[in-house]
Amino acid sequence: MKRGLLVLLVVILAFSAFAKTKIVINSNASDPAPREAFKHVVDMFQEKYPDYEVVVNTFPHEDFKTLLRTWLNSKEAPDVVTWFAGERMRYFAEKGLLLPLDDIFSDKPFEAYFPASFKSASEYDGKIYFLPFTWYWWSVYYNTEVFKKYSLTPPVTWSQFLHVCEVLKENGVTPITIGTKYLWPTGGWFDYLDMRVNGYKFHMDLTAGKIPYTDARVKKVFEYWKQLVDNGYFLANHSSYTWQDAASFLFRGEAGMYLMGQFIKDVAPAEVKDKLDFFRFPIIDGNVGVYEETPIDGFMVPAKAKNPEGAKVFIKFLASKEVQDMYSKELGRLAANKYVTPPDAHAQKGLDLVLASDGVAQFYDRDTDPEMATFGMNKFVEFMTFPQRLDILLKQMEFQRRKIFK
Repeated sequence: MKRGLLVLLVVILAFSAFAKTKIVINSNASDPAPREAFKHVVDMFQEKYPDYEVVVNTFPHEDFKTLLRTWLNSKEAPDVVTWFAGERMRYFAEKGLLLPLDDIFSDKPFEAYFPASFKSASEYDGKIYFLPFTWYWWSVYYNTEVFKKYSLTPPVTWSQFLHVCEVLKENGVTPITIGTKYLWPTGGWFDYLDMRVNGYKFHMDLTAGKIPYTDARVKKVFEYWKQLVDNGYFLANHSSYTWQDAASFLFRGEAGMYLMGQFIKDVAPAEVKDKLDFFRFPIIDGNVGVYEETPIDGFMVPAKAKNPEGAKVFIKFLASKEVQDMYSKELGRLAANKYVTPPDAHAQKGLDLVLASDGVAQFYDRDTDPEMATFGMNKFVEFMTFPQRLDILLKQMEFQRRKIFK
């Protein structure tokens, strides 16, 4: 009997010696290219840290946004989650649902890895809660073959942009594709128009809830947007399409342009990638400055993570130049690590566009309160469908602003 117990104890101890510590990661990288690239990141980690077993659960982007709140409040929270910098991160940090990551930077400060400008988007109340991994630019992507066919050149001013739209429409090509089934692509239009009409400070004050949506300057933004809607320049029935669905119109040459982030190339067929180029969103009022959208994506550790120690080992691994260089090369992204050079000419052009700007914003749903963002983007889609309701929609948004920001 005693011999049997001794053998069992030896087996248990031997198993324990070889058992791996599990790190559970919930990821929103559901498109094929970023999903495969992240798999390579995990493979690199497990080769370097063989005592860990990394389990990656991948969810569709829109489902992830809904489920994240549930996970962060659950006793079964994952150890690491993908997410967005800025207000989207701070919303959860303020509620105590995230672990601070400052101890990761005990040997080297945050600024030793990342641009100092990234710190404000990664911290809350003086503590770091977000690990920047990649960032990218927004711009107007266009099909170069379509432009060549109709002798068009990338517009610089708003009047030139309207001219391009009209030429495309006259030739049976949808000037601007967009998919608003999941709302957020409209946020890019609002941000750019507001920053081009009213400037960066006004836009930041508006998204911070300090300016009424009924302000005449906000209405002016929609009046420019209305020119495009009234002229029929946007893809018909856009609320039926996801952003990927809408991109296919650009890829096939049935649409000429698409205001979108660099990640559009993730879903572009191989034979189309080289036919895509981009230009800066047109200038409306050069006196207010030129500002761009540059969202930062990365990782957080839930406060209820079962393996916070392992999670932080993984997070610190993600900060390294080696890892971010590999990932950025696979996807053509700009790495958050400041020592990683742009992976190709396309990314270098995007970086040059950002460096030549007067400042950057994150994105409407990352710069304002999440509840306000959802409500606002619903109204943006409604405006694109029923532009005659503009005054009513602005009053509804103002009512919501007062309710949320008090």
